[in-house]
Amino acid sequence: MAHHTHSPRGTGPLDGDPESRRSSAPRRCAPRTRPAGTFTGASGAATAAALALVVLAGVGAAAAPSRTDAYGLPGGPARNPSATASTPSAPPRFVPGPCPETTEPVAALDHARCGFLEVPENRARPGGRTIRLAVAVIPAASAKPAADPVVYMAGGPGGDAFDDIPFLVEAGLNRDRELIVMAQRGNLHSQPNLACPEIDRFSGQAVGLGYDSPSTRRLQLRATKECRDRLAADGADLAAYNTLENATDFADLRTALGIRQWNVYAYSYGTDLALTYMRDHPGGIRSVTLDSVTPPQTVNLPWTWSSAQEGIGAIFRACEAEPKCKSRYPNLPRTLAQQVSRLEARPMTLDASPPGGGKPVKVVLDGGALLNLLVSNSVPAADVPAALDELARGRPERFARARAAGAHPAVGETAHGLTESVACGEWVPGHSESDVLRAGRRAFPGWPDTVLAQAPQLPFQHEVCGVWKVPDRTASQRVAPVSSIPTLVVSGTYDAKTGASWGARTAKTLSRSTVVRIPGIGHFVVPQSPCAQEVLASFLARPTAPDTSCVANLKPKPFTIVPR
Repeated sequence: MAHHTHSPRGTGPLDGDPESRRSSAPRRCAPRTRPAGTFTGASGAATAAALALVVLAGVGAAAAPSRTDAYGLPGGPARNPSATASTPSAPPRFVPGPCPETTEPVAALDHARCGFLEVPENRARPGGRTIRLAVAVIPAASAKPAADPVVYMAGGPGGDAFDDIPFLVEAGLNRDRELIVMAQRGNLHSQPNLACPEIDRFSGQAVGLGYDSPSTRRLQLRATKECRDRLAADGADLAAYNTLENATDFADLRTALGIRQWNVYAYSYGTDLALTYMRDHPGGIRSVTLDSVTPPQTVNLPWTWSSAQEGIGAIFRACEAEPKCKSRYPNLPRTLAQQVSRLEARPMTLDASPPGGGKPVKVVLDGGALLNLLVSNSVPAADVPAALDELARGRPERFARARAAGAHPAVGETAHGLTESVACGEWVPGHSESDVLRAGRRAFPGWPDTVLAQAPQLPFQHEVCGVWKVPDRTASQRVAPVSSIPTLVVSGTYDAKTGASWGARTAKTLSRSTVVRIPGIGHFVVPQSPCAQEVLASFLARPTAPDTSCVANLKPKPFTIVPR
């Protein structure tokens, strides 16, 4: 999640490396599409008054959504009145084409139908340039699939959606329905691709620097400015890479593919996007699944501290509830606090081999690095108590190896241009650096201020945004969706990026929602939990009455107990 160091920024701020991901297949953030029907624009016979209403409501060339939902009940909320007016010079369209060449082979793409969705870069500027978003439609495994497909909204922001396809297929997302994957605007395989090799290279270098040191700050800001200047010189309108435009892209995709109804499955930042989509484009949505929830009305830098406290605290409480773990690793909160303070005062510099092998690299472990390795799930939750105990006994190897994993980031695979434009336009405004520090002190009293001053996974973000320079979009974005669309909200109790409690809080404005908490799972729940997969399959079959019975008997995986 972080801009540097702790999570190889082949992932976006709210994405991470859940225990099942890179270990078994490519990390987050591959697609194939189906040739589809023609985009249906607004009727030329519409009256001037009707058109005026459409523009005021923020609707683009697509037809206005129905005011009844998939079950014939009153439809979703009125569109966000603050949304940007949308008057593209040409209607969006789907153009069939070859499937993208992915970094690692994605078997599901061998039988997929692919192409590009062509949309305006900035719908508020008629006559501006058109961008192309890579799309793949993956066939259903069933011989008789349901008519309503599943569309995936990836995390990040800036994550490669095609890299997630193996996890989605293994989790059964295309069991009974086609699975549609689209690379969000600016992302890998879309045109333009707002990658920042400058930031990726910095991320690899940063594992050998202090997490919050002046040299780290200087190098990060320099890499950010170099990327920003290059993208702007290439003609990218960075202000147009935001969640509202992103949501409208998906609304246009459904219409361009000629799909009457579909189901949304969204993960991490993708839930922010999905909730925006539900709010502003409710038509044609049969159901929505939110995995690891990032509510648009709530997400900001101070919010990251409450999630970190909740996820790490859940691991510690689970150890306390397991007799062997409690006996072997007593008082883990105190152990963590002691090690954060010790390493912040006297950082450790050592050579460590990355988990996947290779030559040892120099890493620096300080208090900020330790905290962020825990937030990013870089050490499996079952190993965290043992890793902290070993660290306290002078054996930092587990954390050092996890830190070394970031030394060789996938250069050019993360769309930092979308990452920074969303973070700086939607998450950072309205809260000061002092607010971040106060939130950190509430979450972890007594920890060093140098650690608490940096939002987990987003260090130096206020200064980064001073370099990135995009407009404040919080007035239009920080609006809670009020919706009757059937929604499944899935959270993992060990999630330190998007705390599990935010699932129930987000569901308060979703009148037909089902909230599920999966014990012992971190970020990106469904691919890691067979029970969550069962619940999702049941929900897709019966969105108003899913079977959640498997959750009751779930227990976290036992903790690793190392002999004294």
